[in-house]
Amino acid sequence: MLLAPRIKKTLICYLSFLQFATHQYRGALAVNSPTRRTPQFHIMTPRTSSSVSNRNNDDSAAMRDLKEKIVSQAAEIEKLKKQIAPKKSAAVSGHGAHGGGGEEDVEGYLQRSFFTLASHRVGWLSLFLCSLSLTAIIMNGFEHTLSRQIELAYFVPLLAGHGGNTGGQTVGTVLSAISKGSIKLSDAPRVIFKEASSGFLAGSILGLMVGPIAHYVMGISMHVSAVVTCTLPVTSTIAGTLGSTIPFFCLVLGIDPALVSAPAMTSFVDVSGLLCYFILAKHIFALFNVDF
Repeated sequence: MLLAPRIKKTLICYLSFLQFATHQYRGALAVNSPTRRTPQFHIMTPRTSSSVSNRNNDDSAAMRDLKEKIVSQAAEIEKLKKQIAPKKSAAVSGHGAHGGGGEEDVEGYLQRSFFTLASHRVGWLSLFLCSLSLTAIIMNGFEHTLSRQIELAYFVPLLAGHGGNTGGQTVGTVLSAISKGSIKLSDAPRVIFKEASSGFLAGSILGLMVGPIAHYVMGISMHVSAVVTCTLPVTSTIAGTLGSTIPFFCLVLGIDPALVSAPAMTSFVDVSGLLCYFILAKHIFALFNVDF
């Protein structure tokens, strides 16, 4: 990234030199133009053919030098551009990867076939699909509760979708900042705290909106509405924390964050959010003296 000021400085020098050379060239053309008239009060000195030839040779040599300098400046600029390009590509691709995800770079995306893309992604997707099976285990563990409090099941898709949306926003923001060089690995604690706080605030606002709507508009019982109100900020906080932590964790392990962050975040948020949902329901039902 230190090459950018050098390119800017080189371009400024190149443009200034080109402007000066163009001015000098136009001046030389004006001097040699047959339509140029010398003021009458000047003393006209005859020019010999040898002096005119020497002047033309000097102008030709100056133009050759100018062209050579322009070509050399252009070559240096192209060289600097090529040196910067690999660094930008490496920043986007997350410095390589292991486990079938390191070639998910921007430069070669259009050159790869859909079969190559699928083969690189199916391994990670199968792993996260297995982790999502934990949600079925959790639902099965609280089957007795769901049978007695069927209203709890109404909000399971809502909470899972909200956690995925919140985490998806966080992952996209963090990956974009990493690829642009706005944040580094050393900024991880600050970024994670900021995203977790943002998730908690957004979830609290949405919880205070959804809870009353569920109770007064949809007719959901007070205790279930309270569970939903309390679960939304918890789910948002978990999603914001995981969505900002996983990209940095992938960089540390040398895994492509663009390939792994989003599905990993979704899997972990679904499992942890669902578990928090039933744990909070157990405690809130106890406050309302409702059997869990």
